[in-house]
Amino acid sequence: MDPSQKDDFIRSVSRQFAESYQSNTIGQHIDATFLPSRARTVEIIEHARKLMFPGFFDDQRLKTETIDPHLDRLLQPFFDLTLDQIEQNLRYELNNAAGKGIGDDCDDCHDDAVERTMRFFDRLPDIREKLLLDVAATFDGDPAADSMDEAIFCYPGIDAILVHRLAHEIYKLELPLLARIMSEVAHTYTGIDIHPGATIGDRFFIDHGTGIVIGETCVIGDRVKLYQGVTLGALSTRGGQAWRGRKRHPSVEDDVTIYGGAIILGGATVIGAGATIGGSVFITESVPPNHTVTMQRGELLVTPSPRRKRTG
Repeated sequence: MDPSQKDDFIRSVSRQFAESYQSNTIGQHIDATFLPSRARTVEIIEHARKLMFPGFFDDQRLKTETIDPHLDRLLQPFFDLTLDQIEQNLRYELNNAAGKGIGDDCDDCHDDAVERTMRFFDRLPDIREKLLLDVAATFDGDPAADSMDEAIFCYPGIDAILVHRLAHEIYKLELPLLARIMSEVAHTYTGIDIHPGATIGDRFFIDHGTGIVIGETCVIGDRVKLYQGVTLGALSTRGGQAWRGRKRHPSVEDDVTIYGGAIILGGATVIGAGATIGGSVFITESVPPNHTVTMQRGELLVTPSPRRKRTG
């Protein structure tokens, strides 16, 4: 291709995009002063992962005698990154809600961001304690796991739960977009979709995990086990945004096991404590405590295969 021909072609495509940006502002943030960053959010998660599980994901071996300076080196950039993204989100949300320039000129946003960041960091030790219980539950619940170390290194459920426990605290700080970016990073890498608004108790165990969906208003108790493909979702209703803020997703009480492919829908649906939900069931009504739900209809047909002729 002649260089001038290529240049003309590239300019033609460029003009089409520039015109598209001007004619439709959806999907573009040109001239935005404040904007959340997915890349920086990933960095926040990676700093948190190193803090929660020291020695597992670090670039160097850790030693007891140098743990204090190591933590200082880790926490300083972690705090700064988190503060930056919280402030970016606060100003971005103000610009979105009240008009461009309101967030840019917000005099209190920095101090507000500092206060929310400190509240988030105050919660991190408790988050680690919860994660250690999740790791123990994962090891106890899966005989295929040789050690708790294996669960931390290898299990996507632990990755998803780690990010959720962080994102849920951000969500409670009324930073929904930042929380959602965090949860969708985990969704991308694990195939497990947990909305940051979902409330999840202690010793939560996700086995395999692929295809699990947990909705925003779900409430899950302690010692709950979920297997791959489980949906804790909302019934499809008319009204869309009119349902925002209302409970749309089920509640799951303590000591419940839900097997693969089960679909449980509705904000009024409660799975009682100690219940067992079999695989591939569809539930829109509450289940009493200590009951088992399985499929009654449908049967497997096992028939002889046609004999194949031998060749050769």
